[in-house]
Amino acid sequence: MGIPTTVLAGIALAAGIGSAAMAAPALPEAAQEALTRALEDEYHAEAFYAAVIDAYGPVRPFVNIVAAERQHAGAVTALMDAYGIVVPENAMLGSSEIAAAVPASLAEACQVGVEAEIENRTLYDAQLIPAVSAYPDIVNVMEALRDASENNHLPAFTRCAGR
Repeated sequence: MGIPTTVLAGIALAAGIGSAAMAAPALPEAAQEALTRALEDEYHAEAFYAAVIDAYGPVRPFVNIVAAERQHAGAVTALMDAYGIVVPENAMLGSSEIAAAVPASLAEACQVGVEAEIENRTLYDAQLIPAVSAYPDIVNVMEALRDASENNHLPAFTRCAGR
């Protein structure tokens, strides 16, 4: 459902992420904020989808997509590490606030997933990718994350919601 690990690893290698020999220059504040916002979005999705699994059991598409969201967060954290940005933990996992947001039915949770993936795509296109446009390595990762939301997660949640 997410980006295959081999694709993420290839993106990271092509971008020079994980290579100590290639120290990245400091990013401007707007680009740092875009990476932080991307990570927060991936963390929120992971936390919400995990809360749905806690409420309804290991149901599809949530079990697949929560794993993908973890991969997505890993891709963003690799970029943050490469640029020397402190990576926060996912404080949303297991939070009572996220658990309280889980709807009363699985179909409603799927609809929330539809809306979240549409918002995710819009966030990447309207805010995050433009903020990092001078950094092709970051753009490549963000486009891959956006595409996974649009091409994989959104159709799965749409099917689940009965649309």
